[in-house]
Amino acid sequence: MFKKKLRRIYLDYAAATPVRKEVKKVMNRFWDIDFGNAGAIHKEGTVAKKAISQSRKKIAEIIKAKPDEMIFNSGGTEANNLAIFGVLNKLNEDACLLDRQGVKFQDMHLITTVFEHPSILQCFKYLEKKGAVIDYLNINQEGIIDLKQLKKVLTTKTVLISIMFVNNEIGTIQPIFKISKIIKNFKKKQAQLTTCLPAGRFPVFHSDAAQALLFLPIDVQKLNVDMMSFDAQKIYGPKGVGALYIKKGVEINPLIKGGNQEKGLRPGTENVPLIVGFAKALELASREKEDENQRLTKLRNYFIEEILKKIPRTEINGSLENRLPNNINIFFPDVNNEFLVIQLDEKGIACSTKSSCSDERFSYVINSLNGDKNRAKSSVRFTLGKSTTKKDIKKVIKNLLDIYG
Repeated sequence: MFKKKLRRIYLDYAAATPVRKEVKKVMNRFWDIDFGNAGAIHKEGTVAKKAISQSRKKIAEIIKAKPDEMIFNSGGTEANNLAIFGVLNKLNEDACLLDRQGVKFQDMHLITTVFEHPSILQCFKYLEKKGAVIDYLNINQEGIIDLKQLKKVLTTKTVLISIMFVNNEIGTIQPIFKISKIIKNFKKKQAQLTTCLPAGRFPVFHSDAAQALLFLPIDVQKLNVDMMSFDAQKIYGPKGVGALYIKKGVEINPLIKGGNQEKGLRPGTENVPLIVGFAKALELASREKEDENQRLTKLRNYFIEEILKKIPRTEINGSLENRLPNNINIFFPDVNNEFLVIQLDEKGIACSTKSSCSDERFSYVINSLNGDKNRAKSSVRFTLGKSTTKKDIKKVIKNLLDIYG
């Protein structure tokens, strides 16, 4: 007799989501039918250019931006790099208008948090080696930054602040509007001072919103961010495409040279199928957001309540109130999290110990909550998605109980 194939339960949606069939459908014709280069002036080229233009407009409308404020690229990591290095390289080149020698990295002050995504932290670590002064904001046990610390570390040399909207490991939501208000008030004071920085333009505020786009209402005008990064693969769109919102008036340099695509900020032939897929995925996500959030919140709370009740001394990592509806990050005392993930994988359940982009042995995000490395080595992240059912959750709980018991 043939052994019945095990149905996999995928609970790592924060790492990657499957591409929806509706998204694949709109992408299909741009692979081999309307395959033209958007830079060409013939019919095939104009069809491709129109598809990109419509996609840009659709995405901009959803996040309340202007179409020419959206720059397409390869995803969240590139968007984050473009935001950080784009601002600093531009500033280093020509911001100090008095002598046109720019601002040296040693004279720049930057602010981020201790638990950003690696594509942010590694940029800041590199800049720190170049001489830039960095302040890494701490987080409390709820996984939220301290606004008082932010106010305290701001200086007349602060040129860039990068704080993620939602943490990718523990799902905690940062008070972006309050942060931007603090920065806005600081800019007003800056404008009254005589410095080599252009009045009222610095510090620039960037936020990585890769994990927020699927679940939270994003209005870049109300949030008052200068730049915001997005990634299609987090919203049931294709991998390899994302975007950076750049507020009108914010000046940056490109990371690479080679063409005038994307206003010269992201040279190279545009990937039309992926861009079209990104726009479709966001359109569907924004339409279904409210109902899906409610459904996932119920499943998340059920999962957490059952685990905390049935497995002694387990604890949730980060705030339950200020948290994405699909994120469950739990501390399992005296358990090696990598071994637990492998055991669950053998039983057909996919989850994770930390960000897929991190090369650390254990989660620096969990460690930053209270400095407990043992907790970081014993915590597991489950992230729910469109295919997750209560039956799936019950099966996962049963398997956890079997392993733990």
